[in-house]
Parts: sequence; C-alpha cells; structure tokens
Amino acid sequence: MLETDGRWGVVMSRAPGRPFAAQMLERPHDAQAMLVDVVRLQLRIHAEAGQFLPRLRDRLRGAVARARQLSADEIGATLQLLETLSDGDRLCHGDYHPYNVMGTAEAPVIIDWLDATQGAPEADACRSYLLLLHAVPDVAATYLDAYVRLSGRAREAILAWLPVLAAARLVEQVPGEHDRLAALVRSAL
Repeated sequence: MLETDGRWGVVMSRAPGRPFAAQMLERPHDAQAMLVDVVRLQLRIHAEAGQFLPRLRDRLRGAVARARQLSADEIGATLQLLETLSDGDRLCHGDYHPYNVMGTAEAPVIIDWLDATQGAPEADACRSYLLLLHAVPDVAATYLDAYVRLSGRAREAILAWLPVLAAARLVEQVPGEHDRLAALVRSAL
C-alpha cells in the first residue's frame, strides 16, 4: 500500500499465466484434476495462521446486518446462527475460486487477497462453494466433494455456513443473485 497525493492505494502487478478457470474450460478432460489442484492449494492456505488479519466473524456480522433484502427477523436469525458456528484462526482467502488462481499446478499464483481474514476454513470453503454454485453448479458440487475428501472436514460443517455467507453476499449487490441468495438464507432458517 502507498499514499499518493493524499490518497491510499494498493500497488498490484500482473500475475504470470492464465486463470485455472480459463484452462479448465479449454481442456474439460483436465478440469477435474485442475479442480483438485485448486482444493489442495486452498488447503495449504488454511494450514496457515491468520494472525493480524481481520476476523471473518466480525466481517460477516457487519455484512449480514446490512442485507436489506432480508427482514429484520431473518437478519436476527442469521446472526444467531453465525454465533453458533466455529470461529477459527486460520488464513481464509475470502474470494477463492479458479479465476483467482493463475499459472500452472507446478507454479500457481493466488490473486485477489483483499478479502483475506482470520477464521474457520469451513467458512472459506463454503464461500468458494457459494461463488461456484451460481456460475457453475456442477463444478460447485465437484469442488465441495473434493474439499470434503481432501480436508477430512465434514460436509455438514461446511454447509452450515451457507445461510450466513449467502446473507453476507447479498450486500455485494451482484446482479442476478439476489433471489437465489435470499432463498438460500430463508430455506435454512
């Protein structure tokens, strides 16, 4: 980060290679193996401590409270659910999907770390699942299967985060997702 003319900014450089997602689309016969590579890389992220980063629970609490597509009762119930979920102290990317992994399996580069937090790996995996669910549902299911198998974490523990993450995603105002996200929240409450 640097300050220029009284304004703060993040200096970025272009990561080498192409996104895994683009490569997966071009070579569908390799897509499953590449998705497994994506999961393995995410598990390496989750193996690291997230010290000094903002707490995921705090970020989610603030986002859910601002989800205007939900009623006050739905927001309250979602916030109550959040308090029952494991906190965690691991490094969480916050926007992890195959478009944010560049390069090759031998030399991957993970980009877009602006949403990194300290939290539960199950929440970060569920966020990845949620992001894939809207765009490529078949890939989302395959991703979740691979994450559960390789991590040893329970599918139920990951999916328990889904209503909270769906509610939080509502504040991102992504066109075409509002109804589906609100339905995900309501179906779990």
